[in-house]
Amino acid sequence: MAPVPSFPIKVGQIDDVQELRKAKPTTIPARFVRDMTERPILNTAPSSPDDFPIIDFSRLIKDNRDEYCGSEILQLARACEQWGFFQVINHGIDLSLLEKIEEVASDFFMLPLEEKQKYPMAPGTVQGYGQAFVFSEDQKLDWCNMFALGIEPHFIRNPKLWPLKPPKFSETVEEYSREVRKLCQNLLKYIAMTLGLKADIFEEMFGVAVQAIRMNYYPPCSRPDLVLGLSPHSDGSALTVLQQGKGSSSVGLQILKDNKWVPVQPVPNALVINIGDTLEVLTNGKYKSVEHRAVTHKEKDRLSIVTFYAPSYDIELGPMPELVDENNPCKYRRYTHGEYNKHYVTNKLQGKKTLEFAKIKS
Repeated sequence: MAPVPSFPIKVGQIDDVQELRKAKPTTIPARFVRDMTERPILNTAPSSPDDFPIIDFSRLIKDNRDEYCGSEILQLARACEQWGFFQVINHGIDLSLLEKIEEVASDFFMLPLEEKQKYPMAPGTVQGYGQAFVFSEDQKLDWCNMFALGIEPHFIRNPKLWPLKPPKFSETVEEYSREVRKLCQNLLKYIAMTLGLKADIFEEMFGVAVQAIRMNYYPPCSRPDLVLGLSPHSDGSALTVLQQGKGSSSVGLQILKDNKWVPVQPVPNALVINIGDTLEVLTNGKYKSVEHRAVTHKEKDRLSIVTFYAPSYDIELGPMPELVDENNPCKYRRYTHGEYNKHYVTNKLQGKKTLEFAKIKS
């Protein structure tokens, strides 16, 4: 998610999905129509909240305070190992702040196109307004508009991309990002405990952690069976935090579990957490990043706000020695997070293909 040098990639004018929707086309433009093998199956029933792991953050704190391996920490371990995804409730972030970030994000996407285009996402970068991970004229496009910003450390920020409208956009993003950063730091402490490691191992290892935010807006689509809101991928982060818009009544997130796409039913006021490629490498594959995608709806729009949290670019990564043994030999090579980040943002989204960069070839 961090800014990288521009690459010599020439991409034609990318159609703005909101503007396409306004034009009410009788057919979906070919650049959005997926090949048969990629098209989503939309009649799958959403997962029940009881099926999908839910972690009560307030209980995690109690487990830790009581100094025993409580049931919630065990539940967290199962969620990380078996799903790579979970929803966290009672996370401690003020619900009014969740509403405020949704409001400014929605207001931004509703601005006139010429206003949003003041903050363009340049080819080869992943900050600004537009579509990321587009590298060729014949590449299929997602039915989605994005707006992304680097947050921490400060040197990754591009001040020219921070919008002046809507009012209070920047201060709301700052406040929200501080709270989500604290949540990521705390969740990583408990994830370390599930691995039998000291609680602050990730914080000590990560240095000044990299953090970025991306807002995704998915307009309705007359043929949701032909398009994808977001292509299948795993995240390059250590942790990703997803806030599904409160006003988004349609289910958009799907995760690949047991070779099936499972729709994730939002839980009110919960945040969705997923393991990124970086944690998969650090845990030597014990906790795996999970392929996920977004689908669209014929009549309803959808908003999501995503935070990516990862180590400093100069940190060298590789499996932690505590998680390598004869039964689980080293699966990944050593590299810096900056190297992986550059590799990640200069390749299109293709499931978990990006992680091949780190794997030791057998």
